[in-house]
This record gives sequence, structure tokens and C-alpha cells, in this order.
Amino acid sequence: MYKTGFDNNKYLKMQSERIKERISEFGGKLYLEFGGKLFDDYHASRVLPGFEPDSKLQMLLQIKEQAEIVIVISTEDIVNSKLRGDLGITYDVDVIRLIDAFTERGLFVGSVVLTKYAPHPRVNAFEERLNRLGYPVYHHYVIEGYPSNISHIVSDEGYGKNDYIKTNRSLVVITAPGPGSGKMATCLSQLYQENKRGIKAGYAKFETFPIWNLPLNHPVNAAYEAATADLNDVNMIDPWHLAAYGETTVNYNRDVEIFPVLRAMFEEIYGSCPYKSPTDMGVNMAGNCIFDDNAVCESAKQEIIRRYFTALDSAVKGCGKSNEIYKLELLMKQAEISEKSRKCVLPAREIAEKTAEPAAAIELNDGTVITGKTSPLLGCASAMLLNALKHLAELDDEILLIVPEVIMPIQELKLRHLGNKNPRLHTDEVLLALSISAVGDKNASLAMQQICNLRNCEMHSSVILSPTDENIIKKLGIRLTCDPKK
Repeated sequence: MYKTGFDNNKYLKMQSERIKERISEFGGKLYLEFGGKLFDDYHASRVLPGFEPDSKLQMLLQIKEQAEIVIVISTEDIVNSKLRGDLGITYDVDVIRLIDAFTERGLFVGSVVLTKYAPHPRVNAFEERLNRLGYPVYHHYVIEGYPSNISHIVSDEGYGKNDYIKTNRSLVVITAPGPGSGKMATCLSQLYQENKRGIKAGYAKFETFPIWNLPLNHPVNAAYEAATADLNDVNMIDPWHLAAYGETTVNYNRDVEIFPVLRAMFEEIYGSCPYKSPTDMGVNMAGNCIFDDNAVCESAKQEIIRRYFTALDSAVKGCGKSNEIYKLELLMKQAEISEKSRKCVLPAREIAEKTAEPAAAIELNDGTVITGKTSPLLGCASAMLLNALKHLAELDDEILLIVPEVIMPIQELKLRHLGNKNPRLHTDEVLLALSISAVGDKNASLAMQQICNLRNCEMHSSVILSPTDENIIKKLGIRLTCDPKK
């Protein structure tokens, strides 16, 4: 059952104020490394119910006159056509998408940085495209001995070889299409370059997860480990913060491991390090905006289970990793949850066992579970969808929202003219048929009005659904899991 537990308005206010404070602490200029997604942050919205997917973007809009964005991309990722798994587009295409998205929303994109720069036809073509669009492009190079050879890195032969990024505003947000792009190195290179020019600037890091002021074993932090199980990231107590302040905070292994290097770089650039711990570098205020810990804990546990099913499905499709599955199983055990902790799983499996056909179940936001079974006319997801809409519209279960006379011509079109072998209607076809029926049928119209109430509902299928169905369910805002069966 969906229940909010996070105050998004409080978050927007607190977060923007904290960033402005950090800018002033460094004399008026801050390079802010943005981890995760600036918008479309659906992981955060799932584990912190009430967090809006574009919250970080909205927060930046509150201080947009002070901010400019620099997008970083590794030339290796351009050459290798690296894909964003969630969107299915290459990193270079995503840079253009990000530029368009930021500018459409009123944020200023100052430039693009090509890290690990080396000439290549794809890299050259991408740079030419950016130049045609009017965006400055800078080159940052591979530095020998990075990150351990501090004296070489922090020198004219290290950071000094990189192009100096010209920035005009007090807050410079460094973001990227994905991990491994070189955001931190770009920030530190700029600190070196700014210092050489007599400009005082600082560095901070904005990562939503893990949340530093929640316990190490809190489900929200465990859900972060689940989300990065393929990277084998591990949450841990920040030993530097504990030693400096006697206070227990949570960070993750990569930041803790790299901190001695960062501290040495700061000392080389400035003569001293402004931070005593990785936690000190962060500005995240999300933990202060949780008002219902039980609701947040339940949402985070559901996210861990969803990640587990996704890993199982990936293994069946041939693209999963056994180590990822093992780690997720361990996280579930530590959180004292199982597949059965997901309310829609058992009903879907029970219907599938009774009918010997695929079945689906959805837990609505009030906790009601509605099922759907496979029939000659409809797939299980389509049947479940119609049943859920009837329930939400308070219509009798026997009412036909779409009469067979409407469905049969669609089936004939699929089989005779489009080359499909399966006559059953997918979810997109059912929604189109329902919208047509709603023109002259009051019940269909009432059902259509309930589509918005499917958002944030939990759904389970006894088989892996078709990409078409998965895509429609995702667009409806339904959170889907599937048993690893085709």
C-alpha cells in the first residue's frame, strides 16, 4: 500500500539553502559534483515516497541565477557507444538530451568536457555537433599515475595540461550521463586551474544515497546497495568522520577509499584540506526530510525485492550476473524480507497455478489486490489492467468495458495484416480500445478516468512480460516485477 513519508517541499528549501551556504563557505565559487540523475530520479522517488523524480532539478531552479551546468563525458564511452541501461541510448546522445532538457527548463548549460581525450572519428563528429549547437567543448586528458601520484597529478604536467573551463557563475554543477565519466577529476582539475589564476573556489559532492544521517542498516541505505549490486558498492561507517568528530555517519566504500587521495590533492593545491571526512564533502539534506520512517522503510524494502526480481529476469535473458543475485539475496535476508513480502506475488502465482496460464496481480494504493488471467482475447496484464480500472471506478466485475466486437477486428488486424502470431491484446492495444469505447460507453469512460490512480501501484506477473507491456506499465507509473519465466 502506497503511503508518503518524505516532505518534498521541505527538501527543496533545505537543499537549496545548504548549497548556498557551501558556496559562501568557499568565498563565492563552488564546483558541485552531482551524483546520480538530475531529473528522472525514479529510484529516489521509489524509496522515499513523496520525493518527486525531478526534485533535484526543481531545487536547482530555485538558485538558477547562480548556477551553470557543465556536462562531462568520457571519450572512451563515445568510442565504445556506451549505453544508458534505463533509456537505451548512447552516452553522447544522452548529452544532447540533457542539454535540451536543462535549457528547456531554464537552466544554463555552459560547456561540455571530453575526459580521457584522444582523437577519434566518433569523438570528432560529436565535438563538431556540439560546436554547431553553440556549446564550448574542452579537453581533459589521461594523467599518468592517476590517482596515486599526487605530485605529478597536481602539477602543470597533470591537471595543468587540461583545458581550463571558462565559467561565469558562483555555482558550477558538474554532471554526466552516467558513472565513470570523470566528474570528480574535472572538479579537482578546475580547482587547480582556478588557484593558479588566483581565484578562490571550493568543491562539494551531492549524492542522494547512501543517506549519511540514517543508520548503516536502514532499508533506504540497503536499497542503495541493491541498486548498485552490479557495481559491488558497499555502504560503510565513515571512519574519517568518526575519528574527527566521534559521530557515526554512513558513506560508501569508493568515497571512503579515495578520501586520502582527495585530501592530499587539496593539500597540494591549497596547502590544507577543508574537509576532515568524505561526509564533510557532502551537502545532501534528504535524511532531514523523512517524516514517516515506517512508510519509507516499507518502500525501500519493496525496492530491494524489485531489484532482486530484475536480476533474476536478467539472468534468464542471458545478461545477468550470479554475484549480483547473491548480493541481493543477502540484502533481503539482512532486511528480513522475501519474495512473499511483496503482496502481489502470491496471488499472481496462485492464479497461474490454477489456470496453467500466465497470470498477473496488482496491489492498488489502498492495499486491495486485483488479479488478471490469460484468456483467448486478453493477455494476463491486459485483463488485470481492466479489472483494476473496474474496481477503482466501482463498477461490477461482470461489466464488459470492451465488447468482443471491438476486440475481434483488432485481433484480425494483428494476425492477418501485421504478422503477429499471438491474437491476445497487449496493454497498449487494450488502452486504445478502451479509449475508443469510452466515446459512447459511460462505464468505459468512468474506467478511463481512473488510469491516473494506477501510479505507484505494485504489480507482479508470473512470467516475463513482452517489452511492449513492460513499457506501457512503466509509463503508467506501475512498479512491475516478474517471475523469471518466459
